[in-house]
Amino acid sequence: MKGLILSGGTGTRLRPITHTSAKQLIPIANKPVLFYAIEAVRNAGVKDIGIIIGETGKEVREALGDGKEFGVKITYIEQEAPLGLAHAVKIAKDFLGDDEFVMFLGDNIVKDGINNLVKDFKKNKPNCQILLANVENPARFGVAQLKDGKVVRLIEKPKVPPSNLALVGVYMFDKNIFEAVEKIKPSWRGELEITDAIQYLIDKGYRVEPHIIEGWWKDTGKLEDILEANRIMLEGLEPFLKGRVDKKSQIIGRVAIDEEAEIVGSVIRGPAIIGRKSKILNSYIGPFTSIYYDVLVENSEIEHSVILERVKIRNISRVEDSLIGRDVEVTKSKRKPKAYRFMLGDQSHVEVY
Repeated sequence: MKGLILSGGTGTRLRPITHTSAKQLIPIANKPVLFYAIEAVRNAGVKDIGIIIGETGKEVREALGDGKEFGVKITYIEQEAPLGLAHAVKIAKDFLGDDEFVMFLGDNIVKDGINNLVKDFKKNKPNCQILLANVENPARFGVAQLKDGKVVRLIEKPKVPPSNLALVGVYMFDKNIFEAVEKIKPSWRGELEITDAIQYLIDKGYRVEPHIIEGWWKDTGKLEDILEANRIMLEGLEPFLKGRVDKKSQIIGRVAIDEEAEIVGSVIRGPAIIGRKSKILNSYIGPFTSIYYDVLVENSEIEHSVILERVKIRNISRVEDSLIGRDVEVTKSKRKPKAYRFMLGDQSHVEVY
């Protein structure tokens, strides 16, 4: 069995962050989202993985290398434009051959992994198996309609959903999916939709079975989703101290402080993680905050936020519910506000009044 992980999307809902970086490399609890996908596929026993890349392919290649760091073998497959999930399957045919495979969307996190999904597929041998979860707002998702334990219809963002079962973004296929992706036509968006390909399999009498998960999952396509994913993953944080904390500082709750990080005259209240070579000086870092590497926070307060690498935040009374991109500088001017909410692109410079 092989794996196919999609990392070619443009991330329009996360602009300006994604103007200059891949959305799949935004860190959740200081680990890029794409790493969670690779680990989930690997932990399910799949070690031969194809990565679909697009215009951010260079950055993805640099982050993943050949896969040895993850204990897998990675093959990169270039997609000339974001032409749909089924198009990604189509262009991966040479890599996949006749093997069964798991397809995982690279901006999704499935907290409990996909081991049971892969085991069920191997045991029951359907032509396709889709991962589903009960959601409160199914009209926002692709939704599956079931009958007698089989999937009979898929509907994209229905006004009147036939069920609460949303497509999670993980799929199992055998070689018959290639027949489907060759037969379907582009949607109104100009894309080859994977839901259309699966519906083709259903209509042609192939076995398409559901696998319903009870655990937490998230598509990290929006600011709110990233902050929620960061919160959930930090709740399971294993604390550690590899950096330096001076005697004037307080570490409260589950906190991870990485190598060469310095905490001086500050309070870190977990769950929170401070990345390698970051410095927290005379500041407060509150719960559900991830500080990536080479960050400087001085005379400031941050809570429930994700701060990317090489950010500098000085003299800001409070930052909360924020995603701040790489190489950003946030400094305070004379007036004294209560709180700020940011989503800033890489290499920004912000003065706050």
